[in-house]
Amino acid sequence: MVTAALPLDADGHLYVFGYGSLIWRPGFTHVAAVPALLRGFHRRFCLWSHRYRGTPEAPGLVLGLDRGGACRGVAFRVTPADAEQVLAYLDDRELPDGAEIVYDRRVLPVRMQGATAPVRAVTYVARRGSPHYCSPLTPEAAAAIIARGRGETGSNREYLLNTLAHLGALGLRDDALTRIAALLPPE
Repeated sequence: MVTAALPLDADGHLYVFGYGSLIWRPGFTHVAAVPALLRGFHRRFCLWSHRYRGTPEAPGLVLGLDRGGACRGVAFRVTPADAEQVLAYLDDRELPDGAEIVYDRRVLPVRMQGATAPVRAVTYVARRGSPHYCSPLTPEAAAAIIARGRGETGSNREYLLNTLAHLGALGLRDDALTRIAALLPPE
């Protein structure tokens, strides 16, 4: 999906906005990772996972950016020399061939902590038209699904708790995720 025109910022770098597992498992070379704010979208468990965090018989949930609000996450800065390879890796990870596409790659303005102007960052927004998109769930319903979800890359619980832990390490909060985590039954 990488095109000849890379979505580089005016400073020549590629920026990637991570809001879920990219925060704690980016999997690509970067020269900086800075807390950042994206307006117009919020982080939400809005995508069914039948493979990575669940199965077709017991789906899990994964995070997506959904319309409205704001989201605090991480802006990764990638050198121009690594940009094409990183974008190819991200597209393969988030938009895999032969699978139902659940995200749309977008370039959106994010404001990095301490910066005076936003940068253009690649991020992956939940595709509302996907059959894997789910309408908002109550925190109790999300916690029940996450408690039992387990897929190829591990438990749904681990995914939620890793995201919260890494947000906390950056000094960032997500009250909605914290509420869901508090509702998880003991293991």
